[in-house]
This record gives sequence, C-alpha cells and structure tokens, in this order.
Amino acid sequence: MFALLSAPLLAAVTAMTVVVAASNYLVQWPINDWLTWGALTYPVAFLVTDVTNRVHGPAMARKVVYAGFACAVVLSILLASPRIALASGSAFLCAQLMDVFVFNRLRNRVWWLPPFISTILGSVLDTGLFFSLAFAGQNLPWMTWALGDLGVKLAMGLVLVAPFRALVSLMTTATPSPATR
Repeated sequence: MFALLSAPLLAAVTAMTVVVAASNYLVQWPINDWLTWGALTYPVAFLVTDVTNRVHGPAMARKVVYAGFACAVVLSILLASPRIALASGSAFLCAQLMDVFVFNRLRNRVWWLPPFISTILGSVLDTGLFFSLAFAGQNLPWMTWALGDLGVKLAMGLVLVAPFRALVSLMTTATPSPATR
C-alpha cells in the first residue's frame, strides 16, 4: 500500500499514524477530571487531513484517512486497550471522513472557513463517539473528560488555522496541483 503513495502522501499518512497512536496512548492518562493528555495531540489529525485535502484534493485526503486509520488501529492495539483502540478507530474514521466531506463542500469559500468548520464538526462527532464507546459504563469521569476534550479540540481548531495556512502555502509552492487552484 505505501509503495503506491507519493512522498508527500506517505508523510501525511505517517503524521496521521503518529498523531492518532500517540493520542490513543495519551488518552489513558488524565491531566485532571476534565482533560486527558490525548486531547492535546489529537486535533493535529484534523490539520493533517485538511492540509492534504487542500493540497491534494478530497480523494487523496480520504486515502490518508484510510491508511492512517489502518496503521493507527494496529499501533493503538499495542499501545492502548482494545476498547480504546476500537473506539478510537470508529470515531476517527467517521469524524475524519466527515471532515473531508465538509471541507470539500466549503473549499471555495474564504481560506480559513473550510478547515475551521470541518474541524469543529469533526471534533464534535469524534468526541461524542470516542468517549461514549471507550469509557461508558466505567467508573471514570468520562463525560467531563469528553467536555474538556471537546473544549481543547475547539480551541485547537482555531489555533491550527494559522499553521494550516502556512503549511498549504509551503506545500503548494513546492508541489502545485489542480486541487489547489
């Protein structure tokens, strides 16, 4: 599968895998009753998807999502519990594919709107699915973790708009494609 990916797409798949696997490991460690360490790393997955979508188009962004999903689930099973790995995989796939769809629908709007809105909607879906599948029924403050996690994802969605712009500018200068026009 990786032999079929160009160097930039292989880099995106690798970045996605690292972000998701790290987040799945870090979500097991709470910072407090409102937040886990995974909340600080996972929003970068939306950045990877959105930059890929802008530079290479939605078909390639979906390939990165699928490949990142496959690699991350395998690594997550090794780094986290099977329940967290499966919850993460389910939430990741749904949220990232929705992110690609929403981003693409907003593609021709002002530059910051597609990554911001797609990240917000994807984050809400991801958070609801992940925390309910991973922790419901356990004696853990998972609802407050979900609220804290969502708050961080929403804040990061805003903060990551600037790196999105910089990465897209850098990548389109290096490798222009029809998806960027």
